Amino acid sequence: MLQNDSRKVRRGDTFIAIRGLNGDGHDYIKDAINRGCSKVICEYGNYDYSNIEIVDSTKDYLDSYIRNKYVDIVKNLKLIGITGTNGKTTTSFLIYQALNKIDIKCAYIGTIGFYMDGNKYDNINTTPDILSLYHMLIECVRNNIEYVVMEVSSQGLYYDRVKYLEFDYAVFTNLTQDHLDFHKTMDEYLKCKLKLFSMLKENGVGIINSDDKYYKHFITDNCVTYGVCGDYKISDINNGSFKANNIMYNTKLIGNYNIYNICIVIIILELLNIDSDAIKSIVTSLDSAPGRMEKINYNDSTIIIDYAHTPDAVEKVINAVKNNNRVITIIGCGGNRDNSKRKYMGKIASDNSDYVIYTTDNPRNEDAYDIILDMIQLLDSFNYEIEVNRKKAIIKGIQMLKKGDILLILGKGHEDYQEIKGVKYPFSDKLIVLEYIGE
Repeated sequence: MLQNDSRKVRRGDTFIAIRGLNGDGHDYIKDAINRGCSKVICEYGNYDYSNIEIVDSTKDYLDSYIRNKYVDIVKNLKLIGITGTNGKTTTSFLIYQALNKIDIKCAYIGTIGFYMDGNKYDNINTTPDILSLYHMLIECVRNNIEYVVMEVSSQGLYYDRVKYLEFDYAVFTNLTQDHLDFHKTMDEYLKCKLKLFSMLKENGVGIINSDDKYYKHFITDNCVTYGVCGDYKISDINNGSFKANNIMYNTKLIGNYNIYNICIVIIILELLNIDSDAIKSIVTSLDSAPGRMEKINYNDSTIIIDYAHTPDAVEKVINAVKNNNRVITIIGCGGNRDNSKRKYMGKIASDNSDYVIYTTDNPRNEDAYDIILDMIQLLDSFNYEIEVNRKKAIIKGIQMLKKGDILLILGKGHEDYQEIKGVKYPFSDKLIVLEYIGE
C-alpha cells in the first residue's frame, strides 16, 4: 500500500515523500525504511537503499496514482458531502446515525473521526489528506458500505483533498466568519465552499440553507432549499418540536439551529423514499455528535460541552439555553488561527451570558494570556474573570453553579488534548467535569 506518513508504514508498503504545510516527507524517509517499506518515491536525496525512485514532483505522482489506481475502486460509493462554517459535524453524524438505523450501511468521515460498522478510528483533519481519505473509502468498499457522509472543509477543498470524487448530495449549512487567517476574505472563503457543488454527479442533489445570506451562490439546477422560506419550510419551533413542510417532528437535540441540521436528514430520507412515519421515529431517536451540546446533569444544574469556536456558533449556543436560567460560560480561542474573530467571540460571550470565565483553548505557539487579552478588548461590562488554566476554569465554573444554572464549556468539544508550544497534552473537558463531580 502507498503511504505518505512514515508512522503508518508496514513491511512491504511504498512510502512517498510529500512536501506539505507542516513538514517535508523527505525528512521521514529513513524512518519509513526502518519500518520496512519496500520502495521509496521522492524528489531528492541520497540514501543507502536499493529501491528508490526519484520523480520531478511527488505530488503529481500521487495525484496520478490515485486517479489510476483508486478512483475506480471507490466510484460506486454513494457520497454525501457537507460544507459550511458551522453544523458540518452534527449534520454528518445525524445522517450517519439515520441511515444505519434503516439498515443502509453508512460510514462517517470528519472532525470527530472515521466511523464505520460501529467502530471509531482516529482522523487528524476534518477532511483528511487525499491519500488517507482514499484509504478510508477503500476500507468502506471492502466492508460493503453503501453511503459515506463526510465533512468537506474549505481547506480540504482548497488543497484538493476530495479530488476526483463525485457526490450524490452536496449540502451547504451556512457561512459565517472563520478561517480568515487562511482565506483572508469572505469572498475567498465562499469560493472554496462552492467547489463542492461543482463536484455533484450528473443527477446529484444540492441541499441548501436558504436562510443564509450566501445561499443564492450555491443554487444548482437540481437542488432543494430548506429554511423559513425554503422548499422545505421550517416552522412552529417550540422546545424540541418543529414542523418541516407541515409535518410535526420531535427531537431531543438542544437549540433551534439543530432543527436546521435535522431538516437536512429529513430531506435526504425523503429523497430515499423512506416512509414519513419511519422518518418521524428516526428523528426522535437521533443523538447529537460527541462534544456537540453534550449535556451532563449535576445536582439541580446542567453542564453543557460544545465545540462552538466561531462568533456565530457561540451566540447560537448561548441563546439556545438562556431562557430564564443563569448562564455561566467558559471560553477561549485557539492560537495561530484567525485572530480577528477573538474580540467578537469575547464580546458575544459577555453580552449574552450572566458570567464568563475567559481561559485557554489550544494556545499552540501563542501566549495564552495574550489571546485572552484579544478576547476582552471590546467588553463594556465586568461580568467576567480570567483564569488561564483551563482545568481550574472548569472547576471554578462548576463550583459557581446553583439550582437551575447552566454552565457552558465552549471551544474544544470532543477534543482529548490541549496543544501548547507544539506539544499535545492529554486534556478532555468532559473527563475533567466527570472526575470533579465524581462520576
